Formats: sequence, structure tokens, C-alpha cells
Amino acid sequence: MHRRTVAAGTLLVLAVAGCSSTTPTTTPTPTPTPTTPKPSVTPTRPTDSGTAIPVWANVLRQPVDGQHLVTQQHKYVVTRGSDEAGTTTITDRTSRKAVVRHVPAIGFVAQSPVVLDNQWALIEDIRSDGPDPQIKVVRYDLTTGKATAPAGLPPVSEPEIGAYNGTFAYSSTDAKNRSCLIVANLATLKSRAVTCVDAPGYVADPVVSADTVTFSEIIAPETARRCKRILSAPLAGGSAKPVPAATNCIQWSGATIAGATVWSEVAAADPDQYQSKAYVRESGDSPARPLGTVVTDTILACGNWILWEVRTVSPAGEETYQINRWRPGLAAPQRMYAAKPGVALTPMTCQDNTVYVEAAYLASTPTYTETISAPV
Repeated sequence: MHRRTVAAGTLLVLAVAGCSSTTPTTTPTPTPTPTTPKPSVTPTRPTDSGTAIPVWANVLRQPVDGQHLVTQQHKYVVTRGSDEAGTTTITDRTSRKAVVRHVPAIGFVAQSPVVLDNQWALIEDIRSDGPDPQIKVVRYDLTTGKATAPAGLPPVSEPEIGAYNGTFAYSSTDAKNRSCLIVANLATLKSRAVTCVDAPGYVADPVVSADTVTFSEIIAPETARRCKRILSAPLAGGSAKPVPAATNCIQWSGATIAGATVWSEVAAADPDQYQSKAYVRESGDSPARPLGTVVTDTILACGNWILWEVRTVSPAGEETYQINRWRPGLAAPQRMYAAKPGVALTPMTCQDNTVYVEAAYLASTPTYTETISAPV
């Protein structure tokens, strides 16, 4: 998968290729003060009344070329600037003082994930151009602002990092040149290899929930035998098990909670890879149920829920986005949020059982983005 952000506040563009990503390139702006969340209009009610839909709150409103929220929890808020490198700022929510201002080294750009807990933050930078591509991670002590290399942590070899509060997962290359999925703890830096794949295959796309890591395994890349499948493994330990595909072996990404997995499938020959078909299995041996079309690479676990984004296009070409959610035991997904026509949504993030998403009002004058949040 190749993922890149086209512009601050806009949506991801996807194509089938290797694994890499870049960040927005616009002019820098001063660090904003995050706003106090205010209730917003309750979105459209769900068709399945299994549980009440939470009220969304406005978290941060900025120009399109301003600061953009990466993640937030009760002590800290993380924002990223629209400068070419993607300067990352971590602010104490009580004192409103910046405790970290991370500027990537020359030639490097910041990546979307920031792993965060009450004391530590892990920030990732990548240099994908030139003869010496590299991925760097640095851990900040948020009580002192001091940065250190995370000693003992296996090196990061693919840019995607999946995180759930202080637990994170990523790809690393071991001494045997195998691609391995690593699960680690941010506070202790203790880690374990879940599984490894011989080269030229590799593992990617980790999504971490409260109890499981879900990831993809790419076999025989760049050949006609190329296959991409989804696997999941418990965070408490144990081997990874494949999630059987519904139609073919090109499974894109997914999330698992309490033994149930939601995933999407899209083949290299499909005409619209920006969208993919989603399915759910409530257990490893249960039948796959279709969930309709989703925006590719937006499936996320948060709390006891799995969430994803849906895009529809009117006959006049007007786009509308919504957020759906599902958890084991529900007969059908719930519509959790419906954006106004013409308002684009970025992929969601989750922290402390709260989901965050940025809405881009690109048809407004002036254009702006607004980050909203809701407990799940």
C-alpha cells in the first residue's frame, strides 16, 4: 500500500505499491491553543438502536494550512503543523504550555502516528527520497521535554504504526532479513515479535485494539502471485491467526475486538481502490457478513467498537461522508456521524476510548478544518 496525505485536512489517496507515506507541504503557522470542547449538533440517529449515539464536541478549528490535531488525552494534546517537515507540538492541556516542539531533521518528514500516554510520546520521522531511506523514532519524556532514542526497541522498517493508548505495533526487519510484527509498551519499551515473514514478503498496516493487534501480510510482492491477507493476534500473547477472506486474497486492513474482526478487501485490478468492500466475522469460524463499501484504510478500533468511514457520491458528483460503528452482538452497524455534503473527513484516531476526526471545509471561504471528538 502506498499512502500519502494530499493536503492538510483532506483525504488519503491510495494505490497498490510498496509501503510509505508523506506529509502535507504548506506554509507554517503558529501553534494554536486548543479550544475547550463544546457540544455540537447530534448527528443522524442510527438505524440500529442497540446503544445511544454520543454527542460530538468541537476540539480544534484552524485554517487548512494551520495546525492539525494528531491525538489528545486528558493531560496532553498533540498537533502537527502544515510546514514541509510537519513540526509536531505537544501541549500541556492544563497549563497550555508546549512541552515538546519536535522538528524533523533536514530531509525527514513527520509521520501521522504519535504514540502517547501520561508521561511519554513516541514520534516517527521518515526520509523516503534519495539513496538512503530511513525511518527514525524518538521518545520524549513529557515531564522534562527531553528526547531520547528508545533503547532496546527493534528498529522500525515500515512507516505505519498502530497504537492504542500506550501499546503500539509496527514492522521491523530482524537479523535474518525477515519482516517481523513487533508489539511494544511505550512506558517500559518491552517488546515481542508476534510473527515474521521471509523476504521479499513483509508485514504492515497494524491496527491495535484493547485486546488484539490486526495486521496484513504481503506475500510475493511485485509478482503475479502477490497476495495480501489479514491476521490477528492477542496482545496478551499467542500466535497470529489469519482472518479468512470473503472473496479473494487481497485483504487491505482490519481491526479486531473480542474475537470479532472487521476488514476490507480490494484487488489490484479494482477500478476504485479508494473504496473497498468490508466484511465482519464475529469469530474465527463464523461466516463473513458484508458491511457494504468503506473508505479504504479507515477501519479503526476504539473502546469496545470498530469504526470506519463511508463515502457516497450524488448523481451531481457531490461527496458525502459518514462514520459507522459496530461491536459484537449488534445485528447491523450504526451510523455514528454524518458530515454535511462537500465536507471531507480524514482517517480517525482513538485515545482513551475517544475517537477524533478532522473535517475539512474546503468549499467554504475561507477554507478551514475542524477536529471533532466523541466518546465511544
